[in-house]
Amino acid sequence: MLLALDVGNTQTVVGVFDDAAGRSVAEVPRRPGELPGLVHSWRVATVAERTTDEHALLLAGLLGLAGLRVAGSPGARVGAGGEALGVVDGIAVSSSVPAVTAALRQTVPGWFDVPLVVVGPGVRTGMPIRYDDPREVGADRVVNAVAALDLFGGPAIVVDLGTATTFDAISAAGEYLGGAIVPGIEISMNALFEHAAALRRVELVAPAAVIGRTPVESMQSGAVYGYAALVEGLCSRIEAELGAATVIATGGLAGLVVPHAKVVSHHEPWLTLHGLRLVYERNSRPGAGDAP
Repeated sequence: MLLALDVGNTQTVVGVFDDAAGRSVAEVPRRPGELPGLVHSWRVATVAERTTDEHALLLAGLLGLAGLRVAGSPGARVGAGGEALGVVDGIAVSSSVPAVTAALRQTVPGWFDVPLVVVGPGVRTGMPIRYDDPREVGADRVVNAVAALDLFGGPAIVVDLGTATTFDAISAAGEYLGGAIVPGIEISMNALFEHAAALRRVELVAPAAVIGRTPVESMQSGAVYGYAALVEGLCSRIEAELGAATVIATGGLAGLVVPHAKVVSHHEPWLTLHGLRLVYERNSRPGAGDAP
């Protein structure tokens, strides 16, 4: 089994795959948003100050809830009912938070006895990076692009709605070309609250109409329909340079915007985890994944 961790600035998504080296998900019949092979998933707050021991405790605790353990970890090898625990034998990490990246690099060899792949320079992804400096591309953006290409082919555009809203373009030849970065919905709403004395925090939901009749509805309209228009507008401009492309949305806030952005073809909540699975496979088998 593979343990995949996507460490974002606000939340960390954790997933367990029951077969890290199985067939491509593109070859397996599935329902929209479903990811065959992903048997467990969790979302936890990203805390940059967590120590290596705290990371070990968190991961062991989450896995223990699912009747799993990491190979080489201390403690019981059977569950409370005497049943054998499933074993995680590999870990893949994509992180946007350097402090957490460093802590996890120490946590895994310190507490567990499994291979660790941390996405970054020198790790094989199987995708040529056409950024001016490939080392400057965020690991999550590369992993998303790898997953999108595997699932839908190119050309494609990945829209990741999280702490930041990112747009990533993949060519028909399977190359990562670059994209755009915009402040995320919550960042924008927090800035509005902090700098506009008459406005207050509101629940992030879609109002009944675009034309808000109250300050709350007006702010909700701007957040939801405004970002839907942003997604449609930027994707249209990217397609003007890239050509017609499949648009895939992911990220913790995608479910809020996708129903109102007609340009989005697919909503894939676990896209980054799938990309981590692919990158791990390409780095754990000799000769897999020739491109950096």
